Amino acid sequence: MSTTTEELAATSLLRFATAGSVDDGKSTLVGRLLHDSKSVLADQLEAVEHASRQRGQQTPDLALLTDGLRAEREQGITIDVAYRYFATPRRRFILADTPGHVQYTRNMVTGASTAELTVVLVDARNGVVEQTRRHAAVAALLRVPHVVLAVNKMDLVEYAEPVFAKIAEEFTAYAAELGVPEVTAIPISALGGDNVVTPSAHMDWYGGPTILEHLETVPVGTDPTGAPARFPVQYVIRPQTAEHPDYRGYAGQIASGVLRVGDRVTVLPSGATSTITGIDVLGEPVDVAWAPQSVTVLLADDLDISRGDLLAPAATAPAVTQDITATACHLHERPLRVGERVLLKHGTRTVKAIVKGLPYRINLTAGLSHETEPGELSANDIGAVVLRTAQPLPVDAYADSRLTGSFLLIDPADGTTLTAGMVGEAFAAADDTNPTVDDDGWDF
Repeated sequence: MSTTTEELAATSLLRFATAGSVDDGKSTLVGRLLHDSKSVLADQLEAVEHASRQRGQQTPDLALLTDGLRAEREQGITIDVAYRYFATPRRRFILADTPGHVQYTRNMVTGASTAELTVVLVDARNGVVEQTRRHAAVAALLRVPHVVLAVNKMDLVEYAEPVFAKIAEEFTAYAAELGVPEVTAIPISALGGDNVVTPSAHMDWYGGPTILEHLETVPVGTDPTGAPARFPVQYVIRPQTAEHPDYRGYAGQIASGVLRVGDRVTVLPSGATSTITGIDVLGEPVDVAWAPQSVTVLLADDLDISRGDLLAPAATAPAVTQDITATACHLHERPLRVGERVLLKHGTRTVKAIVKGLPYRINLTAGLSHETEPGELSANDIGAVVLRTAQPLPVDAYADSRLTGSFLLIDPADGTTLTAGMVGEAFAAADDTNPTVDDDGWDF
């Protein structure tokens, strides 16, 4: 590898998440990854060693590097998503260690929502279990581009290749049913460090990459020119100073695609059009900018544009609608019910909305079967939701854009986040049933 290529790789960032059933060894894997890649400070390791000795353990419990909550340490489980930041000479990483318990599935949704890769752990003794299938389905639902199957605790099955091969075959077949584009299976022992950072001396039958090697070399990011430009406006800049008396700029982060000076754009949801006359990045003018840069855009016309509006190329602008059918992951303890009045946050815009229907709930343990018209979605449930918004929204399908195809449902009374939504269908076509409800004053 040339120096130029190494320098380029070192600037790349991979966001990834770990998932799997209870006690499959997720936190231990993360701890081993941090320890063996020399990403742990001396005082952190000393604190882990001290805590391990207090618990009567002879060797450091590397899981404690991520399980920071008191309840997590006392019970030996992961409850909340733990984020860790580390780097190697080849790449930078943001890691989300997610819980394994069924009741914390929503936390896995949170951790994987921005991930480009998910590591799904399986205990070699137990094979693919219900929670393994659930987490694979969530990864597929969130359109995570890369999935790694880490068959852990191979030391407890005498490093037997047939055990690994059987689990890898079963998981890969299930992932294919979900539409997962790529699965990389790696046999490991997180406790002993086999195939985590260094190749295992006990599994000479395996010739693939270690976990870290795969993380360092898997393709990340997407070609910004491959998707239509989307620019949610966050703030309107009007200095009105003697130096800039007529400056009107629209600041925000490019969600996808490329913006160029001279592009003809449409302002949504109004539908007004104009031409980009300037783009500022960190106060300096540029001719072109791309996702995920934060920029200020200047237009040829003085239009009524405010926070929440979306700029998009006139030729490839998204559809504007008040009726949204989406897949929803319910996050709150209070159920989401038909007829409920909520706030819908999409990009930088927040509007009122009504839950018009809940066509089905997905049973992740029974071959992705649908329970039609459940009436409500409880915490950790995944299903379809039909919404009617008070104002038109420019939305993309989540399959086309994870940013402009996603939204949150919020309790208008206290601002609590209730549900994460992804525009479009999940794994199969939903029932078109749209029950009539009493809007009770929210008639859109």
